[in-house]
Amino acid sequence: MPLSKTKLDKIITKAENNCVESGGKLTTKRKNILRVLLSADMPLSAYELAEHYKDTSNETIPVMSVYRMLNFLMQENLVHKLSLTNKYIACSHIACNHAHQIPQFLICDECHNVREVGIKKDIIDALQNSVESAEFYLNSPQLELHGICKDCRPH
Repeated sequence: MPLSKTKLDKIITKAENNCVESGGKLTTKRKNILRVLLSADMPLSAYELAEHYKDTSNETIPVMSVYRMLNFLMQENLVHKLSLTNKYIACSHIACNHAHQIPQFLICDECHNVREVGIKKDIIDALQNSVESAEFYLNSPQLELHGICKDCRPH
């Protein structure tokens, strides 16, 4: 479901405040990239973001600049990268004022919709301990779980 302009503006304001608190700046272009991701109904690649950016702002932006903006947005925990598809999604918890769990992603193989869910830190810690006992070390605790969403599942 698309966000209302009021809700979108509220999320952007919260994102700006988060950036200021951490010493960063949500520039106009970064803000526009975040708006595109917040308005998208599915994850987007940097190339798709550049195209959407051009469509919404009538301004061309190089893909390398989009990657730099995405890196900033990821550092500020405003955007997540889905590693398997090399696409990006806005964090679903930007406007929240509480501590969050470790983000995980449920990806529908039919409609490609992505839902962000939190997993308790103790579960991730247990997973990491299990992995390390096999003498393997995780670069990231992020999980991308594939399946079929309730809208696409045959009834």
